[in-house]
Parts: sequence; structure tokens; C-alpha cells
Amino acid sequence: MAATRRRWVAGAMAGCALLAGCGATGAQTPPGGSTTEKAPDGQPTSSEKALITVPDVTGMNHQQAQDTMQAAGLYNLREVDGKGLGRALVVDNNWVQTGQSPAAGTKVAADTVITLTAVKYTDK
Repeated sequence: MAATRRRWVAGAMAGCALLAGCGATGAQTPPGGSTTEKAPDGQPTSSEKALITVPDVTGMNHQQAQDTMQAAGLYNLREVDGKGLGRALVVDNNWVQTGQSPAAGTKVAADTVITLTAVKYTDK
């Protein structure tokens, strides 16, 4: 019985330690590690409204396209089968980018949905 209680207490303490690291604060840490603060009224600060220029990924393999978008600070990526067959882009290196929306050069907010359209290299 004592061993069971010790395991339960150890598990509870580990759970509390994990939850303590998840506490909500006014700061958020986006991918890349920089911290952004919310204004006192909850509105985005001017640094949060900074726009990102969408890179041109046409002709890249799908994995390179994703990496390029993420390096630019764009993480809200949507993938579309350019043949309209509804196939999932499972092995990213087997697909080549044929389109993107918004277009390359467009300035967007970091949370904008970027649609990457691709076809398999073997598609005719």
C-alpha cells in the first residue's frame, strides 16, 4: 500500500510540475523564440501587426516550400492536390508546387492561411 501511495504522489507531483509550466501570462512565445506582448487592452501591439512578404515557392518540392514558408514566419499552411483528386500530400518530397495563395510578394499577417497547391512528380 505504501508503494502505491508513493507512486500516486510521484505521479501527482509530476503532473503539477507539467501544469505549472503551462501557466497563462500576457506573453506568448511564437515559433522562433521571440516574445510578443499584448497591449493592456488586449489589442495586438504594433510589432504583432508586422506584415510578412509571402515567398515564391512555385516549382519547389513540397517539403522545400513548407520549409521556405516557415523560415519566413508563415506557419498556417494548407495543402491542396493540384489535380483535384483530393489526395493527401503524404510524402512531401514526391510533390512539386504548382501554385500558392496568396501570391508571392503579397504582404500578409503571420497567421494568414497560405494555400500550397502541388501535383505529384509522376502526374502527367
